[in-house]
Amino acid sequence: MKFLLFSIIFLLVAIPSFAYSDEYIIDIPIGAYNPELNTVAEVWYDPPQLFVTAGDTVTWYNDDKEGHTVTSGEGSGRFGWMSDNFGKPDGVFDSGRFMPGESWSYKFEESGTFSYYCTIHPWMEGILIVEEQIPDYPHDATGKKLEFPLLQYTPDRKIEVNLTWDPPVIKTHEKIQFVYQFYDPQTNSNLAEMKYNFIIFQNGKEILRDEGLSQIGGDYRNFVFSESGSIIVRVEGIQSPSIFAEESVTVFGEVESKEQRSVDFTTAVYDNPEKSSHETYHTKPAQRLTTYYELMLFIILIPGVMFLIAMFWLKKKPKIKDDTPGAVKI
Repeated sequence: MKFLLFSIIFLLVAIPSFAYSDEYIIDIPIGAYNPELNTVAEVWYDPPQLFVTAGDTVTWYNDDKEGHTVTSGEGSGRFGWMSDNFGKPDGVFDSGRFMPGESWSYKFEESGTFSYYCTIHPWMEGILIVEEQIPDYPHDATGKKLEFPLLQYTPDRKIEVNLTWDPPVIKTHEKIQFVYQFYDPQTNSNLAEMKYNFIIFQNGKEILRDEGLSQIGGDYRNFVFSESGSIIVRVEGIQSPSIFAEESVTVFGEVESKEQRSVDFTTAVYDNPEKSSHETYHTKPAQRLTTYYELMLFIILIPGVMFLIAMFWLKKKPKIKDDTPGAVKI
């Protein structure tokens, strides 16, 4: 129950806004009031399309001869106003009327695509593409910077789990490798042959569950995320028959089963500005060292057994008696 509450809290925490930001300027040129642009102006908003990052501030300067607004929503198009189409605001932002020589600024906190227009001159249209701000360091779901390897103890403090992932900043449509190890906190030694479930939750849903058996104290999983959002990486039901023979343990006066030996790590996935899709990718379980051992035994043992059988057969092979006249008997 404690782990469930812990997980819900982290899932409800929003991805943080980061401190650094930039400022951008959009000019409303002289002549923008003319729907035919029969003036020195080439566009109504300059630039008419602008890419910024969440947290950035955009300032519009009115260098025209008339008052204007910067209002989010859809304008009328170049000649739509002639058929009583004066645009449709969506309520995200609205500067109100500001006069020649004045300016208006707006800080974009959320990512997305924002169309805007002038409610006085509805043919004046522009567009802003606000991209999500991606930090250059790993962090948990609260925005706290992380240092690898991450360390968590199971509730009974019998197992220490270390986790790292690469690349350290997780983006959609990009292969991520999660690497983790198990330790005995008392001796600081690796714990091998650990059974567990590797689980990933994103936006309140379980998107990956895979059973595992560690070798030499560690293991890994690969995964590709299709959506952005906060995630929980859980290593659950950690146990080893060699060191946990008992069916249950007592933690803080309560009976806790082996299945509850779990640890949670949190972080966030960001939309990849360079990729919008990826090829079908199957999560591959880690290559087991025991598989290599079994393969080596197969490669060495089978030919050896065949050789011994051949030698035994040759040794036991009966001699052929030759009764041909004149033949030399051996």
